[in-house]
Amino acid sequence: MSTQMNINGLSTCRAAGMEQYESFQLRLGRRTRNLIQYDYRHTDGELFSCVKPTLAACRAERDRWIARHTGNKK
Repeated sequence: MSTQMNINGLSTCRAAGMEQYESFQLRLGRRTRNLIQYDYRHTDGELFSCVKPTLAACRAERDRWIARHTGNKK
């Protein structure tokens, strides 16, 4: 699947501190779910990526990841 956020399966989120998100629909049988794919490039260059139902949930997960990520480097 190629989208604006991915080219050949690689994230286009390249600049440090940059975030990108894109909504898509997941169909499971007759049920349809709206989800957000979220990418964030940390200031040290490491990529965080997740899929959640809302942008707020993605950003909350990113904040938890940053707290764990920076806590391990001290």
